[in-house]
Amino acid sequence: MKPLPLRQSPRASAPLTSAGLPRLAWRFLVLCLILATLPVAADVYIYRGPDGERLLSDKPVLTSAHQYTLLRHRRTLKNAGHILANRQVKAETRRNSAADYRNFIEDASQQYQIDPLLVEAVIQIESGFNPNAVSRKGATGLMQLMKDTASQYQVSDRFDPRKNIGAGVQHLRYLMDRYNGQIPLVLAAYNAGAGNVDKYHGIPPFPETRRYVKKVLEHQIQLRATNLNSLGIVGAGGR
Repeated sequence: MKPLPLRQSPRASAPLTSAGLPRLAWRFLVLCLILATLPVAADVYIYRGPDGERLLSDKPVLTSAHQYTLLRHRRTLKNAGHILANRQVKAETRRNSAADYRNFIEDASQQYQIDPLLVEAVIQIESGFNPNAVSRKGATGLMQLMKDTASQYQVSDRFDPRKNIGAGVQHLRYLMDRYNGQIPLVLAAYNAGAGNVDKYHGIPPFPETRRYVKKVLEHQIQLRATNLNSLGIVGAGGR
């Protein structure tokens, strides 16, 4: 099935079609008619196009089409029209940062006794603080939660920043307890699964996982150094 473009509604009053309906309402009506003819159980991919329009498809857009950003991947067509018609696409006028979610990070870190700088580093490497990030494997949101992990912590909406961070930090707490606070193993398990860490009795020999552990630890160190500098505290060799 070819992607179906559905542009955002203009701010001014929408021009009327020949049938007398506003253009957005007309498009929504056409979309509903199309959805009504399709099976309910099907993959649905919702993309943002280069001009901000939303596109609906039952197949992923080619990876070469970099101008299309995946906003949502669903396993059913139910309410897909509602999502397209009413869910706003946030204008990306600036990059999100830790400051946008610091309260959520600090609250969850305090609740589950995890270093907030570690949480911040994990989010940076996982999603770059993009709450709508979706990986090829289906990991979603700021802390890239898989569906099973989210369900384990009673999270139904993985795109909700507060809930996503809360579940991700809770999972880090679980892994901390499982691996006696050995952070490299915790990170390896977060990336590759605890089963692989147990299987290999340490960090699995996966290049992606090894790079991931290294990047998170390095970013945590950088964040700590930045915080110390902001407080006027220098290293042991400084003056």
